Amino acid sequence: RAGAAFQYLLVQKTGAQKNVGLIQLNRPKALNALCEGLMAELRRALEAMESDPEVGAIVLTGSQKAFAAGADIKEMQNKTFQECYGSGFLAGWDKFSVVRKPIIAAVNGYALGGGCELAMMCDIIYAGEKAEFGQPEILLGTIPGAGGTQRLTRAVGKSLAMEMVLTGDRISA
Repeated sequence: RAGAAFQYLLVQKTGAQKNVGLIQLNRPKALNALCEGLMAELRRALEAMESDPEVGAIVLTGSQKAFAAGADIKEMQNKTFQECYGSGFLAGWDKFSVVRKPIIAAVNGYALGGGCELAMMCDIIYAGEKAEFGQPEILLGTIPGAGGTQRLTRAVGKSLAMEMVLTGDRISA
């Protein structure tokens, strides 16, 4: 039912009692880059899981190669600040903060930029051996834009957060 309604996600209920909502980012050719369509679908999937009384927790995951390699730069590159601000770009990211059920990020591979921010918005992060977290925006001449600097500081401390944001260096699981 739910799987057919999404282009960029695989959504199902799993577990012995079918009480775990599983949302898998599914843009393998783009390393699960977070385009506007994927983010809109993610909001819809979270709303569906939130309102389903059978679902007790939600797991968000990607692929072995990439949880999410960040925002879809190709989609963003020609937008001006005014276009982003006026269109409510990133407006839907706050959906994570209002979901009352626990959201668990199961991360393997790249969790970079917006992908790292997405993982940090979850209540719990489980990182696989090949997980790599980073905020490489500085390498494109910008900084994290969806609360990444604040969340990263809370997660890893000021010194490491500054190093990651100001150098683009990654950390492993």
